[in-house]
Amino acid sequence: MISTNWGAATDAGLIRRDNEDALLAQMPVFLVADGMGGHAAGEVAAALAVGQFATLAAAESDLGVETVARSIDEANRLVYETAASRSELRGMGTTVVGLALVTDRDQEVWLVFNVGDSRLYRLHDGELSQVTTDHSEVQELMERGAISSDSMRHHPDRNVITRALGVATAVEPDFWLLPPVPGERFLLATDGLTGEIGDDDIRRTLSDEVEPAVAATRLVELALQAGGHDNVTVVVVDVVAATEGPEEDTARGLDVKAEHDDVGEGRIPGRVLIDAVPTRFDEEVVPTAGPED
Repeated sequence: MISTNWGAATDAGLIRRDNEDALLAQMPVFLVADGMGGHAAGEVAAALAVGQFATLAAAESDLGVETVARSIDEANRLVYETAASRSELRGMGTTVVGLALVTDRDQEVWLVFNVGDSRLYRLHDGELSQVTTDHSEVQELMERGAISSDSMRHHPDRNVITRALGVATAVEPDFWLLPPVPGERFLLATDGLTGEIGDDDIRRTLSDEVEPAVAATRLVELALQAGGHDNVTVVVVDVVAATEGPEEDTARGLDVKAEHDDVGEGRIPGRVLIDAVPTRFDEEVVPTAGPED
């Protein structure tokens, strides 16, 4: 069995009036969503995504990989159909990054998933690793060698994402499976955090603050001190204890085919389970400049 402790914090930031982020922190599912579309639309999209996974977290049965994958599809459908039914919500969408405890081959493992540029990090033995890969223009530029990783936070296209939930009838998330390791700490965050502070500040804060709720609050404070240009939301999850598993920190790939403000307490770079080529959105749904979260 796995024992966890967690904390979360969110803030609208210093520039924007509304907070279009949403979060879920309820074992066995942790999720952060960053809505886009402006005014109420982004808030609606993020809330729909979180609501779908809140239902999943409340289910009595153990979760499986395909169950989570189907919930992503369902959340995508809900956001897309809601946007299509109301003109004022047209073009809305949301990023999602999640951490779910699932049962695979009779073992409890972490399933990490993401769509967009909200991120999940893992801290273990003082080492911070980014598990997820951003679905964004600047990520593609960095991978092509056009820009450095250090310049990503300040690039003029840093808010342009290449995938989001709810902007098309189908969505292509990325997945990783990670074996639980006692003492590891996970961070789920919107780009309101990672766009303001660097990995060194994130690692230092996660290492220094023992309580996850305190760490979450401190990270939000640092983002605000750095400018607070966007909504910022973080969830910190600690693995207190876990059953015996692999001696080495390794991730295993699967062939997955699915049918298609403080909140209380409670990496291993994995191999992508589903490889998906980033797609561009329909220009009739979002502005030609691309979706901005």
